[in-house]
Amino acid sequence: MRKTLKTLTIALLAALTLAIGLGLHTWFAKPLSINWFYARTFLQFAVDAPEALTGLRIFEGFGIRGHNAQLSDGSDAAQEARLAKLLETQRVFRDYDASALTGEAAISHAVFDQSINQRIEHLQWRRHSYPITQLEGVHTWLPSLMTQQQRIDDETDAQHFIARMQAIPKRFAETVAEIEAQTRAGIVPPRFAVEKALAQIEGLIATGADGNAFVRRFNERIDAIDAAKIDTASKSKLKAEARDAVVRDVVPAYRSLASALKALLARASENQGVWAQPNGAAYYQKAIEWHTTTTMNAEQLHALGLTEVARIGGEMDAILAQISPAPGTRAERIKRITFDPARRYPDSDAGRDAVLRDYQTMIDEIAAGLASSFHAMPKVGVAVKRVPKFAEGGAPAAYYESPPLDGSAPGVFYANLADVNATPKHAMRTLAYHEAIPGHHLQTGIAQTIEGLPFFRSVVSFTAYDEGWALYAERLAWELGFHKDPYDNLGRLQDEMLRAVRLVVDTGIHSKRWTREQAIAYMVAEIGMVESEAVIEVERYFVDPGQALAYTVGMNKILELRERAKTKLGAKFDLRDFHATVLNNGSMPLTVLERVVEDYIAKTAK
Repeated sequence: MRKTLKTLTIALLAALTLAIGLGLHTWFAKPLSINWFYARTFLQFAVDAPEALTGLRIFEGFGIRGHNAQLSDGSDAAQEARLAKLLETQRVFRDYDASALTGEAAISHAVFDQSINQRIEHLQWRRHSYPITQLEGVHTWLPSLMTQQQRIDDETDAQHFIARMQAIPKRFAETVAEIEAQTRAGIVPPRFAVEKALAQIEGLIATGADGNAFVRRFNERIDAIDAAKIDTASKSKLKAEARDAVVRDVVPAYRSLASALKALLARASENQGVWAQPNGAAYYQKAIEWHTTTTMNAEQLHALGLTEVARIGGEMDAILAQISPAPGTRAERIKRITFDPARRYPDSDAGRDAVLRDYQTMIDEIAAGLASSFHAMPKVGVAVKRVPKFAEGGAPAAYYESPPLDGSAPGVFYANLADVNATPKHAMRTLAYHEAIPGHHLQTGIAQTIEGLPFFRSVVSFTAYDEGWALYAERLAWELGFHKDPYDNLGRLQDEMLRAVRLVVDTGIHSKRWTREQAIAYMVAEIGMVESEAVIEVERYFVDPGQALAYTVGMNKILELRERAKTKLGAKFDLRDFHATVLNNGSMPLTVLERVVEDYIAKTAK
């Protein structure tokens, strides 16, 4: 018996030693399997991104929550270290023999290759990307993350929330250093971006400690926790600690950031595209390639935009001839419809609540009617919420926030209700379909439940695929009959026109040196949108060059591939199978998507 136990013990120790050795080799050297390499790479970069982990919620189920108390290092040294790590990761990746990969393994290789190359290039060009604007920056995404996504379910969560607030001064100081380094490099954001970011900051700190967004959210969550988990005395103590953190850490950090932006205003005297930056033309071409995953250039995209604007404008004019025959320009007739009291919501809290309810009704209706077009639907639902007030001034008309991977919360469709006049009833359906179902929520929800593929395929993102699918979803909803009347179809065409106009305006701003006012006037004339919405749109393009180009480019590719599949497969074509082919592989560069669809066509045709 002793000999048997000794032999068994030796065997177990040998197995454990082998497992530890294999684990260490996988973590620190080239993994034996490329799938192990993908897993290691995701984990290594995930631990460096605590904010992303808060949103994903992939470790909480294992009792790992410490990242919710941390903020990522935004220093220049940390950025350089990330770049070096990415370059080393790319070197190891390219050491695998890609020629031996087939099927899904080959697709994973192609997706990872472009993803890591983009991350490297983003860091190499990071000086050209503005750290703080009216659209994004640590000043708005951090309170949004902590008040909208970070969970507070027990005392540990509460302590993590407080610790993260206490880390804000260091993170903001790193952002100030980034602004100063960018200014020294001769790269300055448009003046309106600085002014509006300042207004956002001032709005966040003007409420005082008790009205601060961090404090209000913290107190709401603490009050909702059962007394069996946290007693009344402990709750009061935690609330006091959170308030102290806002007074001592958060507000001074925001004031310091505001001071840096005020100093920047002396330099930010113009509203210019990236053409005015050092190497601006080269940077813009890179931005085009990142967002469209093509090699198109500004001239080609501008020409495509003009062609699409003419085509869609003709379709809009035909509908307007039926429903608004009175004389006037396209913009004038659309504005008559938009401001018709019968087609508007009251400019009140009750009116805004009605907008949110109606959006949810539209989403629930279409979600129940897609069995003929999709094999599967997301496992978690989608909720409609108002864009937080502190972010409304620079936020787009709407945006989507994906659900955590543990399924503990729904996806969220955020609607910007700062100007209720910018929410015409005839445009609501297509916006709901874009952001929720069958758009972003359906695509993301399916990607998050992909089985049998490397995990990174569930979370990787390419703008042309993501936004192209959402725009395609708008058109698909119309094809399936969910737009109820000509007004709804006009709203759909307005949104399709918006994406076509973006091709013209984005390239106009960054390549053809259009002014802010010129771009706004063009959008209002062609789309008939409310001027306040056109201002937000145009200012978005100024600070996020190239992103707005992805929508039409992506949708056109999906439509092209669908038509190709229909033509080649004939009676064998099934829309559900086509959609499964597009969706069940996660987000992809358009070149990889084409390859996937071609494989589907070849297999189905046999």
